[in-house]
Amino acid sequence: MATRRVIHTFRDGDVKEVKEYHDGRYGAKGLPREKKRKPTQEQMAIVNAMNKAETARHRLLEYFGKKDYFLTLTYRVDARPPDMERAKKDFSKLMDKLRRRYKKEEIELRWIRNIERGTKGAWHIHLIITGCRDTIRWVEGCWPHGGIYAEQLEKSKYYEEDCSQLASYITKSEKVGEKKEDGSREKPRLSESSYSTSKNMPLKPPKKKRLARWPKKIHVPQGYYVAKSHEGINPATGFKYRRYTLIRLNRRI
Repeated sequence: MATRRVIHTFRDGDVKEVKEYHDGRYGAKGLPREKKRKPTQEQMAIVNAMNKAETARHRLLEYFGKKDYFLTLTYRVDARPPDMERAKKDFSKLMDKLRRRYKKEEIELRWIRNIERGTKGAWHIHLIITGCRDTIRWVEGCWPHGGIYAEQLEKSKYYEEDCSQLASYITKSEKVGEKKEDGSREKPRLSESSYSTSKNMPLKPPKKKRLARWPKKIHVPQGYYVAKSHEGINPATGFKYRRYTLIRLNRRI
């Protein structure tokens, strides 16, 4: 069985995310290749949710910091959109207005958002956005549909150094419920969702390496510490994997 290591590097090496996993493409020495098993629809939905959260986490690690903002935009009952298309248009109008303000101040605007409709019909938008001194005032002036709840990322209850909780929260959908402490899944609390990001957040391809064997311990390079680590089973393959985030001790930011 092949063991592989994938290393994503962010912020010029200040942050690294390492994933080690068995891909099941090869059998043990002298044995035939592992038979590929077909995952269930539920398993594939979970894997797709994990992949979406992973990409969101990588963008958070590369482009967002503690002083950026996590906002929740709500709708008054009388201002609720009739459908997702209207909600998307409401968001686009907001961003058009904000983009002009950020451009005038020579600040590049980046964002990650999820439009959500609850099972009881209420709508809201979770938004992670580049922060500046006027962010909250600008958003308040450009969102006429309801209330705004704002906090800096470092003060959010979902913030961690590896951004895993925040990424899972901002990418949740009606297809997969949130993961509980015992590993099981809650019933989805959404009836509809739409996840999107700004286009100015490209990600560099990772470095990949084939390993001779499964590493028993996490390898921590000199000058780094492990911010968080996680081991689990890929629901689609049935093989174990490990993920850990390394942060430079003397990072620049």
